[in-house]
Amino acid sequence: MTLKHVEIQRIDFRLREPYTIAYETVEQASNLFLRLEDSQGRSGWGCAAPDLPVTGETVEAAHDALEQIARPLLLGADPLRSAWIMEQARQPLKAFPSVRAAMDMALHDLLGQRTHLPVYKLLGGFRTHIVTSITVGLLPVQDTVEQSLHWVQQGFRALKIKGGHNVEEDIERMKRVREAVGATIELRFDANQGYSLDEAIRFVNHVESLPISMIEQPTPRDQQALLAQVKHRISVPLMADESLMNLNDAFQLASHEQVDMLNIKLMKVGGIANAMQVNAVARAAQMQVMVGCMDEAALGIAAGLHFALARPNVGYADLDGHLDLLHDPTQSCLLLKDGFLYPVEEPGLGWNGTL
Repeated sequence: MTLKHVEIQRIDFRLREPYTIAYETVEQASNLFLRLEDSQGRSGWGCAAPDLPVTGETVEAAHDALEQIARPLLLGADPLRSAWIMEQARQPLKAFPSVRAAMDMALHDLLGQRTHLPVYKLLGGFRTHIVTSITVGLLPVQDTVEQSLHWVQQGFRALKIKGGHNVEEDIERMKRVREAVGATIELRFDANQGYSLDEAIRFVNHVESLPISMIEQPTPRDQQALLAQVKHRISVPLMADESLMNLNDAFQLASHEQVDMLNIKLMKVGGIANAMQVNAVARAAQMQVMVGCMDEAALGIAAGLHFALARPNVGYADLDGHLDLLHDPTQSCLLLKDGFLYPVEEPGLGWNGTL
C-alpha cells in the first residue's frame, strides 16, 4: 500500500466574533487541509493552522512547504511507516510545525481508517471524554463578566480568561468573574506573555484565594528564566505555552523545574506523535498537561482531543478553537455536550466528508 494522491486546500474562515489577546486582535483564521489517498482508495485528513506569532509560519509559506516539501515526501510512501515519513520531514520542515502536524494527523487518520478504529483507541483509549474550557478574550471588565455568564449558561464548566495588558484591571476582572459565576466553575487565566516578573507575582497574590486553577505564560518566552522565578514565588500552578515549541523545550522546562504544567498544542509541536513524546517528558517530571489549540477547524481540534483522551496525565483541555469559525465543513467530527468534548467513535479522526 502506498500513497497515490496528495491534495492541499486552503480555507479562510471568518470568525463569528473577533477577539483580542495581549499581543493581537484576531478577525479571521486560515487553515490548510491535507488529504492523503492510498492505493486502496482510503483517505486520511490533516489540518494545519499556521500562526506567525506562535508557530512562526505564514499561511503562504506553510502552503508552499506543503506543496514543495511535504508532497514529494508523501507521494509513493507507505503510510503505515509514519515514523519513517515524519523523520524524513523533520529537518526540511523544521520551521513548519503546523505542516508537520497536518502530515501526522493525516497519517494517523489513515491508520484509523485501515483498522476501523478511532485514533484515541489506537493510542491507548484512557478516557472517552474530557472537559474543555472556553476562552473569554481580552475585554472590558463588565463585558468579560457578561460573556463568562453567557458561556456558563451554555453549559461550560471551565473558563479561560485572557489578560496581560493591565495587572490591576486583570485582578478586578478575575474577582468580578468569580463573584458572578460562583464557586463551582473552574477559572483559568492566560496573560499571553504580557507581564513582568513583579506583575505576575502581584496578580497571583491577589487572586489565589478566588481560586484559579492555573496561570498560563505570564512572562515573555524570550526571557525563559523569568518563568522559574515566577514559579518559585507563587502558589498557583504555572503553565508554559509559548515557551513550549518542541521536545527540547519540554526537556528544558522540566529539567530546570521552570513550570508546573505544559500546554501542548499539536500545531506547535508538530502533531500527535511528537505530542506523545512531549507528554512522556511531562509525565516523567510529574508535570500536569493541558492540550490546547489554535484557531483550528474541528478536524484539528479532533486530533488534539484524540491525543488528550489517550493519555492518563493529560488532565486538562482547552479545545475551543473551532467554535467561532463560520462555515467549518469538518464540524461533525466531534461532539460538545455540557462542557465535555466527545469523539464521534468513527474510524480515524471521525471525518470523511469533502471540502
